[in-house]
Formats: sequence, structure tokens, C-alpha cells
Amino acid sequence: MNRPSSGGGVAPAATQPQEPHRLLRRHHRHHPSRPHQDGALVSVTSLRDRVLLLLSVPVSSSPCHFPAVVNLGDSNSDTGGLSAAFGPVRTPYGETFFRMPAGRYSDGRLIIDFIAESFGLPYLSAYLDSLGTNFRHGANFASAGATIMPQNVTLSQGGYSPFSLDVQLDEFLQFKSRSQTIYERGGVYRELMPRKEYFSRALYTFDIGQNDITAFSFLNISANDYIPNALNEFSSVIKSIYEEGGRSFWIHNTGPLGCLSYVLLRMPLTAEQLDSAGCAIPYNHYLSRQKDRDFDFRQNT
Repeated sequence: MNRPSSGGGVAPAATQPQEPHRLLRRHHRHHPSRPHQDGALVSVTSLRDRVLLLLSVPVSSSPCHFPAVVNLGDSNSDTGGLSAAFGPVRTPYGETFFRMPAGRYSDGRLIIDFIAESFGLPYLSAYLDSLGTNFRHGANFASAGATIMPQNVTLSQGGYSPFSLDVQLDEFLQFKSRSQTIYERGGVYRELMPRKEYFSRALYTFDIGQNDITAFSFLNISANDYIPNALNEFSSVIKSIYEEGGRSFWIHNTGPLGCLSYVLLRMPLTAEQLDSAGCAIPYNHYLSRQKDRDFDFRQNT
């Protein structure tokens, strides 16, 4: 899985992968061994094939009003998807805010929760959760352990979630279609399903890619060949949602691998390999090198 807000995660096995992207806030935070992290909220009227071009668009300073949020991602933004499918999240997850496990691989809220709060919206229900859910103001398709591209090791083998980004897109497309059929039944269903116009006015957030990069770093091999394919897949998903009417996108940057709790737990590190925040310098540098190669790739396409 990936970095939780302030907790652990379930570590996938270090097996051959078959990824890179993430949020942070509207300001930059820098640490000597960590690359800059940022997010960008962009509202677009045309879409280039290379969705990464969106990241260079300045953040809008005008007030944002979204009636719904739709999220695709991994454990950084999973509010109960994997838990609903494969068994409940256990304590101590959820202890600092919800006072109980709440489907999140964190001891409290996730960034997606704060995004919903900032727009005056309820926390997103996981699409895979059938109990007590309300999709009036959006849905969450994220799954802990998810990757941009399908992996060749299953979750039961200690690998990755089967709900990769392409599967999450399929879920969204089905949700968009079926929710309107249900909404038209009237009555209570109109309080549980989004209005048709919400899909074009919603904020679409993406927080996925870190699991792919972590898999390569554990194997200590280059992700050069993988990254272009992952970027093409990521771009294709964004484009598909754009073609379905989506216009506002928030794309999260990839967080520092060396600060992941499962990296620190499973990898042997010396004191000299830890920075002042206790993060693993070699793994943060690995991500920086991949970002440099990614930039070269984009410059040549």
C-alpha cells in the first residue's frame, strides 16, 4: 500500500511489477532528501493526449464549488474499498479521529476526507461498500494496494489489489450509467444517487502510482521501460473521464517512498541512510531519479 495520513499500511510483496502520481497542498514542502511534492487543481476545456501537461497549469485562485467528488486511487485515498472486498481494516487504524477502524489505512482522516470537508461535502463512500453508503455527492473507487497498471501477483499472494486503475475506470463508467437509472426511480433514491449534472461539475481526483514505483525500488531495478506505459495508461483514463463530461481534475504527486512505514520496517537501513525526519534517503533518491527520467521522456514526446 502507500503512505497513510499518519499510520501504517499493508506492504505488498517485492515482486516483479507490471506505474507513476499524488496531492499535497497548494504550497511546497521541501526536505533535503525528498523531492518537492505538489498538486494542481485544473479546470480544462480541451485535453491533450499527455495528461501530465495539466500539472504545469497554475492553481486557480478563484473559489471552487463542486457538488460532488469522484476519486480513483490507492490506499492514500481508499475510504473503504479494499476493506469491503477483502475484510475489515483492523485496529489501531482509525483510532485518532473515528475512534474505530473506518476502512482507511490511516489512524485518522485522509487527504481526500479533507478535500470533501473543504467543499462542505460528506466523506466519500467507497463504491465497493454496500452498507450505509450514500453516493449523492460522489463516490470513491480507490483501493488500497492498487496500481496504475495491472500486476502479475495477486493480493492473496502478497501482491497488489485487483482493482487497478483500468478496473476503477470501468467501475466509474458503470456507476455513472446505473446511478441515473436508479435516480429516476424517485423517492429515497434521489437522496442516495448523484444528479446527472453533477458528473460534469464534479471534481475528479487521482491519487495512484506509488505502489508501482515502490515495487521497482524494492527490486532495485530501473522503471524506465515501465513508466512510459504507465503514463500512457494514466493519460488514457483521464481522457476517458474527460470524454464522459469531466472537466475539473486534481492529480496528486507521488510522495517520498523513503517515508513509507512499510519501507522502513522491511528494508535494512543504517543510521547514515536516514534523514533528520527518519526517512530512508536511498528510496527518496530512487524516486528523484525516476522523476528525472520521466521528465526526459515527456520532453521527447
